[in-house]
Amino acid sequence: MNGDTLYSIGDLARRTGLTVKTVRFYSDAGIVPPADRSPAGYRLYGTDAVARLDLVRTLRDLGLDLPTIRKVVDREVSLPEVAAAHADALEVQIRVLRLRRAVLTAVAKRGSTPEELDLMHKLAKLSDDERQHLIDDFLGTVFDGLYDHPSFAAVTRSLTPELPDNPEAEQVEAWVELAELFQDPGFRSTMQGMARDLAADRAPDDSTGLPRILAEAVRAQVTPALAAGTDPASPEAEPVVTALAGHYAHILGLPDGTALRRRLVTRLETMDDPRRDRYLSLLAVTNGWPAPESLAPVLDWAVRALRARVPQ
Repeated sequence: MNGDTLYSIGDLARRTGLTVKTVRFYSDAGIVPPADRSPAGYRLYGTDAVARLDLVRTLRDLGLDLPTIRKVVDREVSLPEVAAAHADALEVQIRVLRLRRAVLTAVAKRGSTPEELDLMHKLAKLSDDERQHLIDDFLGTVFDGLYDHPSFAAVTRSLTPELPDNPEAEQVEAWVELAELFQDPGFRSTMQGMARDLAADRAPDDSTGLPRILAEAVRAQVTPALAAGTDPASPEAEPVVTALAGHYAHILGLPDGTALRRRLVTRLETMDDPRRDRYLSLLAVTNGWPAPESLAPVLDWAVRALRARVPQ
C-alpha cells in the first residue's frame, strides 16, 4: 500500500469508539470496505476508514438508513441533498408526534372516553384541505344568506382558524376543540342567529356594516362602571344605560325608547353565550393571537342594567 498506514478492525474500533462487531457489520455492508488483507487473511483498512466511520455514526444517529448512508460515503449522492431530504422527512415525523402528544395531553386533561379519543385523533390528523372544508362548512352555515353583507369578508376572516405548519401542542388542542364546536348543531344555530341579528342591526344608509361596534361600545361604556363597582340597578348606572341605548339607536337609525331597549337586551343576551367566548379564546390560541378579553362581565352588567329599566 505504498507505505500507507493500515488498521485492523480492532485498531478502528479503538480509534472510533465503536465495537469490533459494529465495525465488522459496516464493513460487511460495504460502507467501510477493507483496503487490503494481512498475510493471515485479516481485513486491513486505510486512514480514510476512520473518517468514514465517524460520518457513518453521525448519520446513523440522525436516523438515516444504511443504503442512503452508503450512497453518501461513496459519493453517489451529495450530503447536502440527503440532509435536505431527511430534514423534510423529519418535519413530517415531528408534526405527527406533536399531533399525537396534543391529543394524548387533551385526553389526559379531559378524561376522555375511547370514543372521544378516536374522534379527537381523527380531527387532529385532518389534512389542510379537509380542515379547510370543515371551516368553510361551519362559516357557510353561520353566514348563510349574508354573503352580500358589507362586513361578510372581514368578519369571516376574523373568525377563521389557521393552524400553523408547525403547531405547538396547545394550538393543536385548541384546534381539536374548535373542530368539535364546528360540528355542534346548537352552537351553529346560536352563531347563525347572532350573525343574522347583527347583520340586521345596520342603518339603512350604512355601507360598512356595524356588527362589532355594538360589542365595542358595550365594553367601552360598561368597563368603567364595573371597575367602579356601580350597581346596574342604581341611579349611577343611568348615564351608562342612556349612552348604550343612544349608541344602539344610532346604529339602527331609530329613536330611543322601550321597544328599542327591549331589542337591545335581546341582542346582548344572545351575544352573552359562553361558547362564543370559548370560540374566540380557542381561535386566538390556534392563530397565535393575543388572548381576547371576555365580554361576559360587561354584557351581563349591561343586560341587568337595561332590565332594571325596561318594563317587562
